[in-house]
Amino acid sequence: MSDIFENDIDEENEDLSQLEDDNEEISSGEEYSSGEPLYALRLDYSREGVFAKQGNFKLEPGDAVIIPTRYGKDLARVLGKAAGPVGIKKDDIIQIDRKASDDDLSRAAELKEKETGAFKVFQEKVAARKLNMKLIGAHFLVDEPKALFFFSAEQRVDFRELVKDLVSVFKMRIELRQIGVRDESRITGGLGFCGRPYCCHAISDKLRPVSIRMAKDQNLSLNSMKISGQCGRLLCCLSYEYDFYSDARKKLPNEGTRIFYDGTNFRITEINPLSSMIKLYGEDGRIIEINASRFVKENNRWKIN
Repeated sequence: MSDIFENDIDEENEDLSQLEDDNEEISSGEEYSSGEPLYALRLDYSREGVFAKQGNFKLEPGDAVIIPTRYGKDLARVLGKAAGPVGIKKDDIIQIDRKASDDDLSRAAELKEKETGAFKVFQEKVAARKLNMKLIGAHFLVDEPKALFFFSAEQRVDFRELVKDLVSVFKMRIELRQIGVRDESRITGGLGFCGRPYCCHAISDKLRPVSIRMAKDQNLSLNSMKISGQCGRLLCCLSYEYDFYSDARKKLPNEGTRIFYDGTNFRITEINPLSSMIKLYGEDGRIIEINASRFVKENNRWKIN
């Protein structure tokens, strides 16, 4: 990281650790390596993605299918074939129960209208119980008598009495799920300051942990307003190019490295892996930029050819 960014941190005195996630997702299980293609599916109400084998079904993008989910059997939408999925675990692959029938689609449309009323009922019950909860979304499962309510709260909430209230109204199983700010952005969607839809909503539901180190290694300004999203956490896109930056930097000298060149001692002040240019500051006051390809390491010391 260059000196200017270090100065920025001291001057702003920001606690950037608050932008990082408290809990990182841990991936476990054996990775899927079969050559058999998978189909990518999505649950529209939660924007969660799942993968399924084709089985005996002829599937096309846009088809609706009934699948087992973590909440129960429900309707999912086929996005298309994923010929070479990366990082998929065997435990993540589900079996499609059936293609959605006309009755399933009609029921899904009816339940969609019912969700608007359920949203209002939930808010009324929360207000009556004086609970500090923000409802993010309501959903009724298509293939099971069950209602889901996603909410956020600053602290853990005892909602046992609230569940009883909701059961008395809807006469079915009720499941309340408290979600974090990143999950909230994934469900609700919106536009980032780049002008494009949120990555977590439109691209992938896999919320890869993002750290301040990723921003540092990409020479980004460590200003919370510039490296955090609407959710108040670090931008998901910081993780997309991190692997490239990390690998590229292994082949380059570190910032602060001193090199004797053209009769003067220079110090590396900035490295740009994308442009492959390295900036140096000399004791004689010169500031020069040299292509990274000219830097070689001999006898554990860097020099410029």
